[in-house]
Amino acid sequence: MRTITPLAALLACTALACSNDSKLQDTASHGTAGANSDTAAMSAMRTDTGATGASGANARGATGSATKVKTITGFQTPESVKWDAASGYWFVSNINGQAPAKDGNGFISRLTKDGTVDSLHFISGGKKGVTLNGPKGIAIIGDTLFVADIDAIRAFNKNTGAPIHSWDVSKQGAKFLNDVAVTPNGDVYVSDTQIAFNADGSTSHTGTDRIFMISHDRKSANIAIQSDSLGRPNGLVWDPKNNRFIVLAFGTNAIHAWTPGSKTVTTIATGPGQFDGAEITSDGRILVTSWADSSVSAINGSTMTHVVTGVEAPADIGLDPARGLLAVPLFNKGQVELWQLR
Repeated sequence: MRTITPLAALLACTALACSNDSKLQDTASHGTAGANSDTAAMSAMRTDTGATGASGANARGATGSATKVKTITGFQTPESVKWDAASGYWFVSNINGQAPAKDGNGFISRLTKDGTVDSLHFISGGKKGVTLNGPKGIAIIGDTLFVADIDAIRAFNKNTGAPIHSWDVSKQGAKFLNDVAVTPNGDVYVSDTQIAFNADGSTSHTGTDRIFMISHDRKSANIAIQSDSLGRPNGLVWDPKNNRFIVLAFGTNAIHAWTPGSKTVTTIATGPGQFDGAEITSDGRILVTSWADSSVSAINGSTMTHVVTGVEAPADIGLDPARGLLAVPLFNKGQVELWQLR
């Protein structure tokens, strides 16, 4: 086991040096990160009119190729946002404490399409038979919402919040399940960043990086790929044009492509590193977040271009591709920002 440097805030950061040798084209000025409000209750949603400070975004909160339209406060360590077109809701996972702690107090919020809070604790650990510790990535198939929860993958009814099933993969070496994505045939894939927290707050790489898979018959969860070439895998998204997954490394500066069944990955782009969330737009751009430079960038070919800047600790983004509306959870601030892509 190799000890690595402490995590920035709560999220697991492996301390492999992330070289900034990318083809990053920064077409946006470095904007402000927004208001620093983290209220305990989700009582209101406000439209952000932009910072009035010295440097940064203009009065409309515009940076790069997107304009900030709303900031929603009151979350508790929001890690992932997922849009569900069928129901017209956003779902937000809240760790609500330390990321690796099995404290039973994690919850999932539900928002209307414009970001209004419909239910802050729509699915809540310790209530109505729900077990939820440190929920992170979310994926939805039909009426079922899947969420990564430390060393288990949990399924809930997206309409009622009722628990459906859990797959405990701790005996298969799972340590830090992170993002969830699905294939067109209904297979569910979950990244495992493979880190643990030490008593002094540092993190350790506990084993070989891996991605798990739950087959569409839902009978079992198995290791689909196990390789440290994944670079502490975090964000995971299906690329329908190329029939592959895009895998974001949090521990290196690489963006990978991986085809299910293959035991190797291919690097398709490099950038600032500490990558977290990923989505793909209707025109095929791959959107990725980076903690290293507080940004959301778009990948075209092997080139990365900033779309949003000045977003501290941007975690697992959500996207409504029909409206071009991007949701960015701010892990440290307890906020979710909505950005209109241009």
